[in-house]
Amino acid sequence: MTVLSPLVVMGVSGCGKSTVGSLLGQRLGVPFFDGDDFHPAANKAKMAGGVPLDDGDRAPWLAEIGAALAGPGGGAASCIIACSALKRSYRNLLRSFAPNVVFVHLAGDAATISDRLSSREHEYMPGSLLASQLATLEPLGPDEAHFAVDIHDDPASLVDRIVRQLAALEGRATAPA
Repeated sequence: MTVLSPLVVMGVSGCGKSTVGSLLGQRLGVPFFDGDDFHPAANKAKMAGGVPLDDGDRAPWLAEIGAALAGPGGGAASCIIACSALKRSYRNLLRSFAPNVVFVHLAGDAATISDRLSSREHEYMPGSLLASQLATLEPLGPDEAHFAVDIHDDPASLVDRIVRQLAALEGRATAPA
């Protein structure tokens, strides 16, 4: 399967963005980047202290991710980036770099995500920030290229579903098994 558009695997912390995004990149043969790697040290320190980021903290981080989505020379290369992309304004900023980006929203209920967060260790993102992320999350609009995937299945099954959805977006009847 050829991926024509850059993809953002999005959602709140603990929904599986990095795991699913990495597996999806391997499956599709396109580069995967973790949005966490684009955060400056100040953002990481703030979150590690249990303080949610504000829009001012996120703007330079999102611009870095947008530039990566656009690819070298702004050529909108195919790649996958895990990024929370919680607000429409954040997604608009990403689209300003890569207008054809498709958002893959890994969606789940607060209890499931909270359970996942309690069973993992993260360099700087404590589970205590989940409530602020859920409060910040704005639904994707019908004018935003996207689809949602419920996170209750294992990562490999999620990747299978995403590949089928991408094939459907490209107008193909079937996706490779």
